[in-house]
Amino acid sequence: SSCRKCPLCQSRQNTVFGAGDQNARVMVIGEAPGEEEDRQGLPFVGRAGLLLNQMLLAANLSRESVYIANILKCRPPGNRNPYSEEVKRCHDYLLRQITLVQPEVMLAVGGVSANNLLQSEEAVGRMRGKVYTYGESGIPLLVTYHPSYLLRKPSEKAKAWQDLQLLMKQLQ
Repeated sequence: SSCRKCPLCQSRQNTVFGAGDQNARVMVIGEAPGEEEDRQGLPFVGRAGLLLNQMLLAANLSRESVYIANILKCRPPGNRNPYSEEVKRCHDYLLRQITLVQPEVMLAVGGVSANNLLQSEEAVGRMRGKVYTYGESGIPLLVTYHPSYLLRKPSEKAKAWQDLQLLMKQLQ
């Protein structure tokens, strides 16, 4: 909460570090806090958070049983995508979270998260449905659509369900 590594600290109400079970088998990683997350200091609240909760329940997980974090810990103005320099400045915090939680599987929700975690520029639609290996830790990483995207495009929910089935298979 005392971080001053980038200019986002000047406009934030709260840092949104992460929430959930610190011994979770699954770590969900989004892109950056939105307005409501910044206000509450918690990741994935509001309509997208409710949908994420439903997605987790469909995969036989609860919000309390996973650890939820973001690539960035502070809200970019106007909910814009994070700049690469902001991501670099926040990267050590995310690495530390991953190291401490030691999840069995990571789930990247949305393109910003997936692209940053996998050092890729592929679209989510091309990345989903596969099991990747994250960095030196070798943690299996899956990619799915961001809940806010699914709220805008409900026709893609069937694909997200396929991704959740792949997640459940990884946990067996």
